Amino acid sequence: MDKQEETIVKTARKTIQIEKESLETLLDKSITSDFIAATKHIFNTKGRVVLTGIGKSAIVAQKIVATLNSTGTPSIFMHAADAIHGDLGMIQENDTVLCLSKSGETPEVKVLVPLIRNLGNVLIGMVSKKTSFLGQQADYILWTPISKEADPNNLAPTASTTVQMAMGDALATALLALRGFTHQDFARFHPGGALGKQLYLRVKDIYVKNEQPKVQLDESLRNVILEMTSKRLGATAVLDKEQHLKGIITDGDLRRMLTTRKNVAHIKAKDIMSAHPKTIQYDELAVNALTLMRTQSINQLVVLHDRKYMGIVHLHDLIQEGFV
Repeated sequence: MDKQEETIVKTARKTIQIEKESLETLLDKSITSDFIAATKHIFNTKGRVVLTGIGKSAIVAQKIVATLNSTGTPSIFMHAADAIHGDLGMIQENDTVLCLSKSGETPEVKVLVPLIRNLGNVLIGMVSKKTSFLGQQADYILWTPISKEADPNNLAPTASTTVQMAMGDALATALLALRGFTHQDFARFHPGGALGKQLYLRVKDIYVKNEQPKVQLDESLRNVILEMTSKRLGATAVLDKEQHLKGIITDGDLRRMLTTRKNVAHIKAKDIMSAHPKTIQYDELAVNALTLMRTQSINQLVVLHDRKYMGIVHLHDLIQEGFV
């Protein structure tokens, strides 16, 4: 390792070490009676949480807004500089304001805080110095102490933003626990995510995008191959005259047939089908289809509505939906 590489490794490790120590201090000292009271206030209020800050604290505030909203606590972001030029009108009567500031002494914060106090809204300060202007003016303090920043010059917001982020997560998850926020609630707010899909997407939402390959029991091998080729699912259902499912033929069944039989001219669908195909009801959760495919080491399932054949759901369908 050359000198440049040594500098990279040494600096990176020191940065992580300082941030780790800052988080340990947060854990040991900052889950206080004020944290409890602030959390209970937000839980019981009818209004939103309005997060504000300046500089890097403003960026952290935006992340906390996203986390709160996604876990059931209505929140908005208001930039501290814009607030004193008109955006203060965003704050409604029952809203709680959470102001993030490392020092608690920035000019914008010192102008904004008295305006919030005049509105009568509850003010929570997330601040490193309890004795700062923000710390003294806040109804509750979320204390984010740090001894120094992690950069070599002790200037760039690093450890301070790390502990702010962690405190925001602690607040959000504490509120989540109080609300009894469930997987189903999370899915409701994240319908496009993989977890959301696992909790609401059903087989009937997927299989309808596919063709419906099917042949009769006495269908010729040629017609079986044509059906499988045209429908492009690597399988076809085998039905009787009443359209009841009797079996399935897959690409694997065709390969096994070709290796074991010399004369295939008179083979019918019923001669090579698997008589007990794995099935799933059309209204089952799609994630259950994936579980069944994995446990049975198969790539497709026959979809039924009660006993009626509806189609086929393939592993590729679930991959496209982000389940794998």
